[in-house]
Amino acid sequence: AGADTLKRAVELDLASRFQESLVCYQEGIDLLLQVVKATKDEAKKQRFRQKITEYMTRAEDIKKHIEKEKQDGKYHKQIRIEENATGFGYEKLFQEYLTEIVSEVWVEDPYIRHVHQASRYSLYNFLRFCEMLVKGPCKVKTIHLLTSYDEGSGRNQQISGLEEIQQSLMSYGVTLNIAFSSSIHDREIRFNNGWMIKIGRGLDYFKKPQGRFSIGYCDFDLRPCHETTVDVFHTKHTKKV
Repeated sequence: AGADTLKRAVELDLASRFQESLVCYQEGIDLLLQVVKATKDEAKKQRFRQKITEYMTRAEDIKKHIEKEKQDGKYHKQIRIEENATGFGYEKLFQEYLTEIVSEVWVEDPYIRHVHQASRYSLYNFLRFCEMLVKGPCKVKTIHLLTSYDEGSGRNQQISGLEEIQQSLMSYGVTLNIAFSSSIHDREIRFNNGWMIKIGRGLDYFKKPQGRFSIGYCDFDLRPCHETTVDVFHTKHTKKV
């Protein structure tokens, strides 16, 4: 398992997918350390230790490279979600950026609207996103939402749904600030630790479930996705809504 993980780390490294390769290097190194502890053959131990040292050196170099890109404002990672792909629940997509210092979040998405729309579950998706923030490990205290009004008869239901989410978050010590704009087009999510994520379809990249009792209805990791692109940046100055 350690060898496979480290092989994947090298492949990602060569492809300049440094953030992903760093995770694989760290996981592979941990697995090799466990092997060293269980190995009694001193010659094998020595070879493993040498490999561990090499991989640790490369991992440290990647860390420095990523940190420099972040400081220079040049960091950019792109994730391509294919049509009908699974395994892209919010936790999987956002967890590596939700560090413990995250206390404030900005969400800009023009389509956080009511579920009456045939193909959209955006209010539920936003609720799920909020649930992820509440669970941690971050200590979010404030969420800023900028969206647009429902253009049809669902405006009252949209506002009512958002206010219900707002009241529910209050019981967890989280303030939800809601603002509306008629000119918003971009979809992006920002954390006050400097990470910014742009998703082509916003939070609404999941397909409608086949039924209320179909696999993927509750667990978004098992829900097929629409094709979309996720771009991740790091900026030292996170603008406010």
